[in-house]
Amino acid sequence: MLAVDMTGDTVKAKNGSMVAYDGQMAFKKMSGGGEGIRGMVTRRLTGEQMTVMEVKGQGTCYFADRASEINLVSLHGDKLYVEASNLLCTDGGLRTGTSFTGLRGGATGNGLFTTTVEGSGQAAIMSHGPAVVLRVTPQYPLSVDPGAYIAHQGNLQQSFQSGVTFRTLMGEGGGEAFQIRFEGDGIVYVQPSERNTVGGDI
Repeated sequence: MLAVDMTGDTVKAKNGSMVAYDGQMAFKKMSGGGEGIRGMVTRRLTGEQMTVMEVKGQGTCYFADRASEINLVSLHGDKLYVEASNLLCTDGGLRTGTSFTGLRGGATGNGLFTTTVEGSGQAAIMSHGPAVVLRVTPQYPLSVDPGAYIAHQGNLQQSFQSGVTFRTLMGEGGGEAFQIRFEGDGIVYVQPSERNTVGGDI
């Protein structure tokens, strides 16, 4: 559970994620992740569905979603790329949008776009189990199971690739395996539990 102390400021949170609050709070549903009609249409076309509410007030507001682990990510003018289903809330001043991520969406079933969070402030991302932060450097690229991917930030290039997994080698794979390959300099957040994918038994 995430407790946010508020002194008249605002946060943007996943609709329905408020579980309790004390003090005075006002809640306002926002269309398309807070980007108006254009943002709503873009998200529907790209498959990145996201219903957001704006919370403003004085006191403490508590957020949670399906008992997920919550991880705070600090942004300092940079950009965070995160699956919409893994984004819980952001500081009110952070900008959200969508970004094309290529063929990766074909493996995850979550569309060809992902949600972006940009600016200075904090974003709360969720994971099934404690999130693991993995470093990527030019010398050490990283391949990630799409079902375990949560988010990434930094100067990273990503590509979609097929390959062989340990389960495939053991004869337990049910189809072709897919991974996301990250190259460059940055960090990738993964979870120790996989979402269902349409790219085969991964």
